[in-house]
Amino acid sequence: MSANIGNPDRLLRAILGLVLFVLPLINVPAIWSSGVLAYGSMAVGLVLVVTAVFQFCPLYRILGISTCKL
Repeated sequence: MSANIGNPDRLLRAILGLVLFVLPLINVPAIWSSGVLAYGSMAVGLVLVVTAVFQFCPLYRILGISTCKL
């Protein structure tokens, strides 16, 4: 498993992931009052944070994309 996520992509994923994970917890805006949307948003946020931490995206691997400078 080699890195295929560069630093700008990694930073964007981490920030967006944290936002998607935290906003349903504080219910801002009230769109996340639905349980399905809240848990879905948190799941997507968790995936984004995990891929940012490990610098590896399985979808990028399948599509042959790499934002990591070699």
